[in-house]
Amino acid sequence: TPWLSSPALGRQRSVGFALLQASCVQYRLVVRDARTLQILQLYTCLDQIQYIEWSSDSLFILCAMYKRGVVQVWSLEQPDWHCKIDEGSAGLVASCWSPDGRHILNTTEFHLRITVWSLCTKSVSYIKYPKACQQGIAFTKDGRYMAVAERRDCKDFVSIFVCSDWQLLRHFDTETQDLFGIEWAPNGCVLAAWDTCLEYKILLYSLDGRLLSTYRAYEWSLGIKAIAWSPSSQFLAIGSYDEKVRILNHVTWKKITEFEHPATVASSKTIVYKEVEKSPSVETERLSFPPTRALASSLFSTQSKYDVSQVPVSLQHIKPVADRANPKMGIGMLAFSPDNCFLATKNDNIPNAVWIWDVQKLKLFVVLEQLCAVQSFQWDPRQPRLAVCTGNSKVYLWSPAGCVSVQVPMEGKAAAGTSQASCFQNIFPLVNQSEHYHVNGSDAFLELCENGYFCLQKRGVHNEMQKT
Repeated sequence: TPWLSSPALGRQRSVGFALLQASCVQYRLVVRDARTLQILQLYTCLDQIQYIEWSSDSLFILCAMYKRGVVQVWSLEQPDWHCKIDEGSAGLVASCWSPDGRHILNTTEFHLRITVWSLCTKSVSYIKYPKACQQGIAFTKDGRYMAVAERRDCKDFVSIFVCSDWQLLRHFDTETQDLFGIEWAPNGCVLAAWDTCLEYKILLYSLDGRLLSTYRAYEWSLGIKAIAWSPSSQFLAIGSYDEKVRILNHVTWKKITEFEHPATVASSKTIVYKEVEKSPSVETERLSFPPTRALASSLFSTQSKYDVSQVPVSLQHIKPVADRANPKMGIGMLAFSPDNCFLATKNDNIPNAVWIWDVQKLKLFVVLEQLCAVQSFQWDPRQPRLAVCTGNSKVYLWSPAGCVSVQVPMEGKAAAGTSQASCFQNIFPLVNQSEHYHVNGSDAFLELCENGYFCLQKRGVHNEMQKT
C-alpha cells in the first residue's frame, strides 16, 4: 500500500529489531512500522518540511525547513525530547548528519559557512568558505575524517577535519580551475578531486594532503562527468563526455583500460537483453460490469519480459543539443558491484541502455536495452544483483543468472490504467551501506537482506516497498 510522503524521500532504518519508515506530509513527520505501516510516532514541526534524514544509529531524525532556516531533531527513544536549531539571518540551504549521529552540519545561504552543532555538548563549530559545488563534503567510510571543498581568494582548497573533535588536520590548495567534487576511496586513504566539466582533470591526494597523481585524458573538450571507486579501492572509474569510461589502478594511477559505448553492439561474447512488452489476455467469462479493481488493473496493465537479442544490435541513440548547457551526452552514471566483479554504466547518448562490464576480464559482459529511458540503477550491497528504474511501475533486476521484470502493485487510479501512471525514479535497497546505518539492528537487516526488500521513490508524493 502506498503512503504519502513529501518530495523529501522517506528513509528507512532498523531500530533494535523493528524496521521503521519515516515520511513527511507538509509540516508533519510520520514514523511507521515498515512491515505493517502502523503509525508509531507523529511529530509536528514548525513549518513545511523540505528534507528528512535519519542519524546513523537510527535514534534521531532531523527535519530541515530551509525556508525558515530551522532544523528540528526528534528522538525515537524519547518522544518528548526534541531539539531546535535556528540559523537566523544566515539562512539554510543544506543539512546533514555527521557519521557519529550526534552532530548536525548546516550550510548557510550563499555558502558563507558550515555550522557544526553538537547534540551532546551543545557546542558549535564553524567551517568558513565552503564551496558551492556538486559534491563539496565527503566523509571517509569509517566516519573518522571529513573533507570539505573550499573557495577563497579565487582559488580552490580542501580542508580535512577529524570528526571526533572537528579539529583541522590538513589544509591544502588544489590545482583546479573550478573544483567540481571530491570523494574518498572506500579505504579512506586517497581523496579524489576533479575539475569542472570544461577541463578533464582529476587529482589524487593522500590523507596528509600530498598530491599523489594527476590524470588528464585529453584537452580542449568537455571532460569528467562522473566517477566511482571500486569497493576494494583498487580501481577508479572515470566517466566523461566523450562516451568512455577510463579505469585507473591504485598503484601507479595510470589508465589500465577504457570502455567505449558505441551505438552498435557487435561482439558475439556480449549478451544483449531487450525488454519486450505485451498485454495480458483476459478470459471473456471473467468480464463483468462494472469491473472489479483487480480486473481493471489486469486489463490496462502490461507485462514485461526480456528477450535475448542476436548481435549485432543497434541501440537507440539520440543526438545531443550542442548549443545548450549540460548536454545529454557522455557517461552520467556508473557503479561497481559490491564484489568488485562488475561495473554498471549508462551513456546519456543511449538513454535506454545499461552496460555491465566484467571487471576481471575488462570486457563488456551484458547490455540491458529498456523500452524507456533509465532513471537510476543500484547494486545490491550483498551480492552482484542490479536493480534498474525507468520511470514506470516496474523494477528490473539483473544478476549473472539472468534478468527479470517485477511489476510493483499499485492501487487507485494508477492501477486502473489512467493517465496518472505510477513512475518510480529511484531505488534504494534497505540494506545499502548497512554497516553504518545502525548499531543494534544487525539481525533485522540480515533478515531484510535475505528477504530481498528494497525501497522505491515514486515520482510525486508516494513511496513503495516491494519484495522480490
